[in-house]
Amino acid sequence: MTDLTVVQLTDTHLRPAGETVHGSVDTHANLTFVLDQLCASNRRVDALVLSGDLTDAGDPRAYRRLREAVEPAAAQLGATVVYAMGNHDERVAFATELLGRDSAAIDPEVPLDSVTDVDGLRIVTLDSTTPGRHEGRLEVDQLAWLTDQLSTPAPRGTLLVLHHPPLPSPNATTEFLKLQQAELLEEVVAGTDVRLIVCGHNHLTAASALGGIPVWIGPALAYRIDPMAPAGRHRGLTGFGYSRIDVLGSTFLATAVEATPAAPVYDRPESEVLEQLAALAAESR
Repeated sequence: MTDLTVVQLTDTHLRPAGETVHGSVDTHANLTFVLDQLCASNRRVDALVLSGDLTDAGDPRAYRRLREAVEPAAAQLGATVVYAMGNHDERVAFATELLGRDSAAIDPEVPLDSVTDVDGLRIVTLDSTTPGRHEGRLEVDQLAWLTDQLSTPAPRGTLLVLHHPPLPSPNATTEFLKLQQAELLEEVVAGTDVRLIVCGHNHLTAASALGGIPVWIGPALAYRIDPMAPAGRHRGLTGFGYSRIDVLGSTFLATAVEATPAAPVYDRPESEVLEQLAALAAESR
């Protein structure tokens, strides 16, 4: 099997045209900047995974704006698009505008979970939201459904996606807003083919593990939370990024990609750098 590349975009927080987040962040500009960067890279991207808080307030116009940006880019890349719910999302508008479902058939109390196969990689999304709440929770029925999905291994294993990190946090706000009763999820995924759990929500980049399974909290596309703010303060900072997740044989590798515009330190042909490294290696023998 060939290697796969999945790009995780999280916490896009889109608003309708003309509106910004916190009065200053043009989240649509951040999103389109990253999508343009991906398309210009001439690199293979097999899936785009959008892991929640796709809009800032669940406005249908914002979902349409998101889809109008993401789906043409995905088509150009040849990438499968996978959408997951976040606490700033609204289920009826999410399902109608992004999943193409009939709004009359959508129960806003029923979580929107999904399974997508990407060339043998199983991507499972869990809707960890509760309407009107910002902390995360998984229902008993969801955990039973996940148990059933994982009962048969996938050829490349499973990438599990949910918005709320199933992890403790040293920061009071993210600790309060984490996935509740994460031990229930841990019991389900233990001993399965889940190779990596990816999340968003915290607006910072972090890594840990749940029952021995790596957990990756991807950088947000809207703005950053300062994880080392002065004591007693909670602050957001300008800056955004995304994650590159590579399936290299049996290895899953997550890489945070800085997207905030910055001047390059150097920009050289890759072949030239490889030749230089090969020469250095030959000298050391």
